[in-house]
Amino acid sequence: MTLLNQLLSYYGKQGWWPAETHYEMMVGAVLAQNTTWKNVVKALDNFNGDLSPRLIKEISTTALAEIIRPSGYFNQKAIKLKALNDWYERYDFNIDKVRSVEDEKLRQELLTVHGVGRETADSIMTYAVGKPYFIIDTYTRRLFHRLGFDVPAHYEDFRNMIEKAIPRDLYLYNEFHALIVRHATEHCLKTPKCEGCPLETPKDIQGDGPSEVFCVKRI
Repeated sequence: MTLLNQLLSYYGKQGWWPAETHYEMMVGAVLAQNTTWKNVVKALDNFNGDLSPRLIKEISTTALAEIIRPSGYFNQKAIKLKALNDWYERYDFNIDKVRSVEDEKLRQELLTVHGVGRETADSIMTYAVGKPYFIIDTYTRRLFHRLGFDVPAHYEDFRNMIEKAIPRDLYLYNEFHALIVRHATEHCLKTPKCEGCPLETPKDIQGDGPSEVFCVKRI
């Protein structure tokens, strides 16, 4: 059974990303930087259903920062959201116009936007735009490392390694990443909870300090 199927069998379909609009997904990708999804939801809820490109364009950076305060780094993120919104306005705030751009050209455009790094760009590409790029985040690195993979240090090398191993499919990428996040927040935490892990039987690995409980590789 593949890793994906093991996670899917245990957790079920995730249906990620939870958002009402593609624009909300874009905003969420920025808000998610260096915080938990719970804090992102709190920040999004503060818009009281009024989140739109027009609002972000017209609201002051100070007022925007106050709205998104629960997400942390709110002053920086307010500036980033303004920059992302300026980029989106070049496409008349029309997601179909964004989608008409060739995949890699669009990704490179996003990477020039202030505050949009590779992980954020790939989150926007995959979930908001619908162009599949496998998202590499802390959870992905942690899980693959504990499963015994030789995890490349560079983002692009790691992404390419995974994308060469699985079909380039939007639904597959969506579900796989969502399942990794789910597993990493329930079992494969910084201090892992291996009891009941759907992947393996836990095994102690002796290190320089106290033994830590990791998952045994079984793909």
